[in-house]
Amino acid sequence: MKGLGVHAMMWSLQWDHQNAARAIAGAASYGQDFIEIPLVDIASVDAEHTRSLLEQHHLSAVCSLVLPEPAWASVRPQAAVEHLKAALGKAAAMGAKALTGVTYGGTNERTGFPPTRGEYDNLTRALSEAAGHAKTLGLQFGIETVNRYENHLLNSAEQAVALVERIGADNIFIHLDTFHMNMEEKGIANGIIAARNHLKYMHMSESDRGTPGFGNVAWDEVFSALAAIRFNGVLALEGFAAMPVEMAGAISTWRPVAANTEESLEKGLAFLRDKANQYRIFE
Repeated sequence: MKGLGVHAMMWSLQWDHQNAARAIAGAASYGQDFIEIPLVDIASVDAEHTRSLLEQHHLSAVCSLVLPEPAWASVRPQAAVEHLKAALGKAAAMGAKALTGVTYGGTNERTGFPPTRGEYDNLTRALSEAAGHAKTLGLQFGIETVNRYENHLLNSAEQAVALVERIGADNIFIHLDTFHMNMEEKGIANGIIAARNHLKYMHMSESDRGTPGFGNVAWDEVFSALAAIRFNGVLALEGFAAMPVEMAGAISTWRPVAANTEESLEKGLAFLRDKANQYRIFE
């Protein structure tokens, strides 16, 4: 996995025929290498239709998800395994390279207490089995850290490294997100450097989840750190300009973060491409 990509959420979270065609054609029109496909409703995704569209537009794909509450790995590890296996099967059928995201839990998962050894034991058990299944399908398997207000289990790169190394699978990787890192890391560069041996995927998202380059994220720090570790993975624009109303509560986003999707795509992708070129990330 390598290159610049964009999250399909920039067009829609629903992955029916119409929205799949619109998002894939849109990503291709902006010259992207990858599109990130959200598996919100796994059963409804037509994998063969998506594979055909990807091939038609010469585009690669990565799938992502957030576990629903009945499948949170910290408390229901076997349910998490079954959900992840279904998602991995769908990702493989559409020709995706990996499954990533909050593959261990939810974005409203908080107990009110620090994580326990039992919770991490459950995560290790579930994600070890999921990573093993991913390997049989030829897929990479990612773990994304998120901020403390969305989940209490994995908030920092250091925590992700500890879990990935505890699992020990050779196809598992760390997925970081500049929006979350802006809150949780003691300097974004430090998070990138801490995760360097396992880091393959980055969500490039602004401090307000809007357009990269138009907020408070220290982008030169981000890109200089990526250059320093010789990053060889995927940078994906993730913005919430087209966020559905029903998702607002899950991530506490109550107002528009960009004027419209087109503005966010045009300005955000151009900004990220220029920064990647400036720091020679993909040379």
